[in-house]
Amino acid sequence: MEILNKLKNLDAYPKINEDFYSRTLSGGIVTIVSALVMLFLFISETRLFFYSATETKLVVDTSRGERLRVNFDITFPAIACSLLSVDTMDISGEQHWDIRHDILKKRLDHLGNVIGSRQGGVGAPKIERPLQRHGGRLEHNETYCGSCYGAETLDDQCCNSCEEVREAYRNKGWGLSNPELIDQCTREGLIEKIKEEQGEGCNIHGFLDVGKVAGNFHFAAGKSFHQSNVHVHDLLAFQAENYNITHKINKLSFGKEFPGAVNPLDGAHWTQQASSGAYQYFIKVVPTIYTDIRGHKIHSNQFSVTEHFRDGNVYPKPVPGVFFFYDFSPIKVIFTEENRSFLHYLTNLCAIVGGVFTVSGIIDAFIYHGQRAIKKKMEIGKYT
Repeated sequence: MEILNKLKNLDAYPKINEDFYSRTLSGGIVTIVSALVMLFLFISETRLFFYSATETKLVVDTSRGERLRVNFDITFPAIACSLLSVDTMDISGEQHWDIRHDILKKRLDHLGNVIGSRQGGVGAPKIERPLQRHGGRLEHNETYCGSCYGAETLDDQCCNSCEEVREAYRNKGWGLSNPELIDQCTREGLIEKIKEEQGEGCNIHGFLDVGKVAGNFHFAAGKSFHQSNVHVHDLLAFQAENYNITHKINKLSFGKEFPGAVNPLDGAHWTQQASSGAYQYFIKVVPTIYTDIRGHKIHSNQFSVTEHFRDGNVYPKPVPGVFFFYDFSPIKVIFTEENRSFLHYLTNLCAIVGGVFTVSGIIDAFIYHGQRAIKKKMEIGKYT
């Protein structure tokens, strides 16, 4: 009994006899409001408990030798598909010109409706077996050998396609200004193809596989080639003063999609009046790993971007096109989904109940004593 009496003296919550309670209307209102607040906070905390939390961590990116997949979907409303080429290059020296694989071009009319789609580069498709040899008929068992129109470096050199004639001219340092006079170009229908698609637009989408080093990829008018360590686009054959390169970026992402990813260029639309020029996007790519609640990892990337436009009326005149220059951050972001701790959930519930109860008691006491003070002044006639 002595031990029980000592425990009784440790009671931090002494009980008050109900005969001494004084209940008020304001106290009842405060109690109802505080109960509603407790209920709302309880529901909110319970919902958060059943949703996974995402933890963010930054580490140094030490990966090496990886490849990067660039997904894109871009619409050019005022330039034909036969004029657009897709090229990539990076600081390691890797270059790819007029890429055709994993890319689909859709011809669009002036209203933006799809006319047709194809996989192909600049110009018209190559004719594998033309019918003449240097202006004459093929003889029995004779192999076709097309003329290079004075650009041959060897006596037996053959140019069997329009592209091979243009390549021979480039090696000589000449410009192919009138492809209509070239038999191979006429037979392949290069000029007819360009005239047929005049006034059309183009939607080009697909993906590129690039190395994980700084570089660029671009969509430009004309046939691209490399000469004297300079990347050049041949525009002479297409005989146009200006190229309206206005565009809309429907989709641009680096790597796989992950929950919560935001691609800042999705839906970007350029419609400047000075539409002929070079649209440049400088992109900083941040490697990202997203691990979901089941432990499945998604290797992806986030990016930020700065935009710039170079007018086509300045000197030196820039190549008309859309250029994406990308570089990589040395920091990698790791997102990890985790379940909330049940003990943390209980702690928050106790904090909600205790906090609301305490604040409600302070408010109730303030109202109660305020009412008593006003009532007392009214009784002695000092309240005005």
